[in-house]
Amino acid sequence: MRPPYAASGELPKWFEHHQIHDEAGKIGMRAAGALAAKVLSFAGSLVRPGVTTDSIDRAVHEMIIANNAYPSPLNYGKFPKSVCTSINEVVCHGIPDDRLLIDGDIINIDVTVYLNGYHGDTSKTFPVGHSVSPEAQKLIATTEQSLAAAVQTDGSAISKVAEKNRYSIVREYIGHGVGAVFHSHPSILHYRNTRAGVMQVGETFTIEPMLCQGDNKCRTWKDNWTVVLDDGGLTAQCEHTLLITDDGVEVLTRREDEQA
Repeated sequence: MRPPYAASGELPKWFEHHQIHDEAGKIGMRAAGALAAKVLSFAGSLVRPGVTTDSIDRAVHEMIIANNAYPSPLNYGKFPKSVCTSINEVVCHGIPDDRLLIDGDIINIDVTVYLNGYHGDTSKTFPVGHSVSPEAQKLIATTEQSLAAAVQTDGSAISKVAEKNRYSIVREYIGHGVGAVFHSHPSILHYRNTRAGVMQVGETFTIEPMLCQGDNKCRTWKDNWTVVLDDGGLTAQCEHTLLITDDGVEVLTRREDEQA
């Protein structure tokens, strides 16, 4: 099964409704999230100096298709690849190409799969090789810490973690509802704000903070996808798809190598 945009390459309009699931929908979302987590772990295992992001994209594509799913980014608004790979100063939506990964780089890999009518969306920033600076390692670790804090409390926790470590937060790109539709209401802000909102049991959405070493001002390349920091500093991102339950929240994209 392919999403509606797969053949046309259209950029779907933002879906203005919450995506709330019955029991069958929850089962579908759990399956999509579990597959996305496995694909991300596999993609991360390929990260090493000398590897191209194109080769990671091909391997991810093959794994997703082998699992009877579809890579959600492919042809979404004519995005040309099956995964997003964002290196160093690239904030998000990096397009895989023939660039060789270099010892000391950091790379975010953003995986979304469409399985039996449901999207599972997740990402993680990986160090490349053994020469990643302590500053870059701290940025990755702090970004993961901010996501974990937000899962346990709310989005304002991201601001607390970032400010404590003197990082800025990208504001233009946010978390979102996800389910049968790739991107939908609600908008999940990753910074302290006063917008009121209520989550409902059965609702699925993402949290995906992007932290920066320096200024958070960014711009988009002429390819209309790749977003980079103006100051050329490092940025890191991580993401999970979540389900609201009767007694809290369930992380649908938790990896086997990840602590609960």
